[in-house]
Amino acid sequence: MTRITRRTLGTLLVGSLPVLTRRAALATGPAPERRDLKIGLIGAGQVGGTLAGLWVAAGYHVMLSARSEDEAREAAARLGPSASAGTPAQAAAYGDVVVLAVPFRAIPSLGQQLSGVVKGKILLDPSNFYSFRDGAIAATAAQDGAGPTTSRYFPGARVVRAFNSIDMSVLRSEARRAAPLLAVPVAGDDPAAVSTVADLVRAAGFDPVITGNLASSVLFQPGGPGFEVRANAAELRSTLGIR
Repeated sequence: MTRITRRTLGTLLVGSLPVLTRRAALATGPAPERRDLKIGLIGAGQVGGTLAGLWVAAGYHVMLSARSEDEAREAAARLGPSASAGTPAQAAAYGDVVVLAVPFRAIPSLGQQLSGVVKGKILLDPSNFYSFRDGAIAATAAQDGAGPTTSRYFPGARVVRAFNSIDMSVLRSEARRAAPLLAVPVAGDDPAAVSTVADLVRAAGFDPVITGNLASSVLFQPGGPGFEVRANAAELRSTLGIR
């Protein structure tokens, strides 16, 4: 395992500057009409329920799943006819974008169950690691970065990190606020996947800030300078030291 030091991160960011510039361009302007995009959520708690609600309000169709199908059905019922419920495998198969709205400790087992289903799909990871809750994988994610750690368990998936740096209660209260919008950082290795997630950030009522490749998501994971930062896009870019 390679420890991501400040120097290593700087090298990663510099190496991705042409991509970063292109992605920054993708993060401007209004979201295109892609309401045909289906979203499957693995998890129906605070994270899954909040994100699903924001996207349903924007006109998307979602499928929620949870350890208890009753929990998923109850969450879907609260959101109305654009939301449905299923098992994690059904939600993963349903979604053009699949969201890992789970505690970080669940990622290895979900990788075993669902990696084949999500191969080639956009896998949006808003999960965070905490040593008191998640055990050994939290130490791995702190050392190697949460994004690269998740990616190892889902080979072939197009992993993007977003929606993990700000508390869900803040997202619910600040969505679609008066300009300037609240900024949400986004990181990933696949430009098309990053562009799609940036569209979902806009649809939810926020301003996407592309930080660079997946490794750059250390900037806004727990312990990073962008974690729990409530700022507009210009302020967030300044905080993170990106253009």
